Amino acid sequence: MDTSTHTFSALFEQLGLASDTDSIEKFIRTHQLTSDELPLHEASFWNNAQASFLREAIGSDSDWAEVVDELNASLHA
Repeated sequence: MDTSTHTFSALFEQLGLASDTDSIEKFIRTHQLTSDELPLHEASFWNNAQASFLREAIGSDSDWAEVVDELNASLHA
């Protein structure tokens, strides 16, 4: 079992996105979610694989859940 703590950068890599600091900050700035009612995985900018990964990370409380929650909070800020 992998018990390592995942980083924001590692999450972006897992999602197939650029994972350097500037790219992450740009992604967050340009993909703000305006409705707190919209679950993260239902945002229109995810492809099916990304949405599935995010839904499963939260739904199964996987080792990715904490950093996915952090992403959710950043996009809903």
